[in-house]
Amino acid sequence: MAIEQFEDRPAQDYDTIDFNINIGPQHPATHGVFRMVLMVDGEEVKDLISHIGYMHRGGEKLSENMDYRQAIGYQDRTEYLAQFNAELCYVQAIEKLAGLVPPERAEYIRVILAELNRMSSHFMFLGAFGTDLGVLGTSFVYAFRERENLLDLFEEVSGDRLMYAYFRPGGVAWDVPANFKERVKWVVKQALIGADDLDRLLTDNEIFIARTLGIGRLSAQDAIDYGVTGPALRASGVKFDLRKDDPYSIYDRFDFDIPTGKNGDSYDRYLVRLQEMRESAKIVLQALDQLPDGPILPERMPRLLRPAAGEVYMRCENPRGEYGIYLVSKGGTQPYRLRIRSSCFCNLSALRHMTIGHYVADAVTILGSLDIVLCEVDR
Repeated sequence: MAIEQFEDRPAQDYDTIDFNINIGPQHPATHGVFRMVLMVDGEEVKDLISHIGYMHRGGEKLSENMDYRQAIGYQDRTEYLAQFNAELCYVQAIEKLAGLVPPERAEYIRVILAELNRMSSHFMFLGAFGTDLGVLGTSFVYAFRERENLLDLFEEVSGDRLMYAYFRPGGVAWDVPANFKERVKWVVKQALIGADDLDRLLTDNEIFIARTLGIGRLSAQDAIDYGVTGPALRASGVKFDLRKDDPYSIYDRFDFDIPTGKNGDSYDRYLVRLQEMRESAKIVLQALDQLPDGPILPERMPRLLRPAAGEVYMRCENPRGEYGIYLVSKGGTQPYRLRIRSSCFCNLSALRHMTIGHYVADAVTILGSLDIVLCEVDR
């Protein structure tokens, strides 16, 4: 047909078909091995199908074939951006099952490291999110500058930069270095400077606002219905945080606020995480001031743990939401059953609802705003 005939043809005579676009499984925007299939009409997303399971390694089943201490390493590899937080939930589940009470010093060390790990995890989000949106690669440089300081501290304490295996049922593996207080104060000071730098770089950036404001709205009721937790839930205006609403460890001893959003969009999810870093810094500094001397493990610890037969569920407020460990014991040295409640898996269930009606580029924004860790999703 000649070009002139196309120009004369009425617009209603043109037929359109939905087109499928694959994003992933190997794609920078998926933050891991994750695939989403977008059904689009032009640039508008009409439907979305998530495909998970590419990272499944059987962490739950493997943990059931090791004794309680050996399985700690699998918790690190499940939540590889918030390893201390994952370890904390796991060892507290064992303590709940075995009736172990950690010494005060160990509790404070755990909280300090878990909150610093929350900050390092949020730095990863802030750096990657800015890059996802094509704002500036500078966000990644700023975020990783401060994250490196945190990882250096974690290495000094645990001996490793990523897979720490430092927390133990009943306490921690060994005591912190002699200069721990001074190092933590310096690292927190630098982290707050880095958070302020990212705040100035992104919060009022016109491109960043255009790409996030009103994108991927999730109402409070929808967030609750989908089982969304963590910053994604609080961005929708639900002021729920397990550290306040179901306190564990020694969190009830600290004064800190729970940041919330109003619109439940990608911009609010960013703002909530940014403010959460400052609240984590408050907790860390308070814990440092209160840090007591004393042992880091109970005086009498059995060589092998044999919790009595029973079952427990322990949940913690991890950087991405409620992370839970369900443990079943039959009285042996290994868990009879171990199951993980993945905050990322539940948060990801809302992705389709949040994305339909937006453009293809917005799908990348919305996925990035959820801050998923695929090894936690697939377990």
